[in-house]
Amino acid sequence: MSLQDKLDAFKADFEAGKPPYNVPRSVIETMHRATAELLASGAAQKALKAGDKAPAFTLNDPEGKPVSSTDLLRKGPLVVTFYRGVWCPYCNMELQALQAALPDIHEAGGRVVAISPQLPSNSRKSVRQNELEFPILSDTHNDVAAAFGLRFELQDYLVELYTSLKNDLPAFNGDPSWTLPMPARYVIAPDGTIIYAEVNPDYTRRPEPSDMLPAIRKATA
Repeated sequence: MSLQDKLDAFKADFEAGKPPYNVPRSVIETMHRATAELLASGAAQKALKAGDKAPAFTLNDPEGKPVSSTDLLRKGPLVVTFYRGVWCPYCNMELQALQAALPDIHEAGGRVVAISPQLPSNSRKSVRQNELEFPILSDTHNDVAAAFGLRFELQDYLVELYTSLKNDLPAFNGDPSWTLPMPARYVIAPDGTIIYAEVNPDYTRRPEPSDMLPAIRKATA
């Protein structure tokens, strides 16, 4: 089953209010409204695209060790995925799919990092729960996400919804701002050029890990 098939199956059960979710229809409608507004805003069109230069970054891994994109790129192409947080089931399913594809990514010559605004303790939880062999780097205030053109601020009505659902982003992220990165996945060539980019304001839609393998192989060659 493809990643998107798994996401669609989860979404169908979640939005149908099946146990254990039991989500009221009003919550689903609010989520749909927020996604539609973000799509209509054109924010995704302003994000970095293939052919752009990726901003260099240094972020801490879950153990507090700094990880430099410049250092990683010396070893080959770099896959960067932006991860909303441990509370997001769609994001967790994407990380699991990337983990399953990790042997193919390594064989093609690539490495993987995920970037999230969440605190290191939550990244450790994500790594453990999803059995990841690649790090989730902590992007405080979503500064790196902003450099890629991905950071957006949640509308007040969405803040109220997240709070009611116990998704307290300031607590998860150690940051008072209610901001998130749009889900995005990039492949960056060793010279820093973005050679693959997928950005989608709809967090229920994610590209297949296999889609980026040709770009990784081409950059390695």
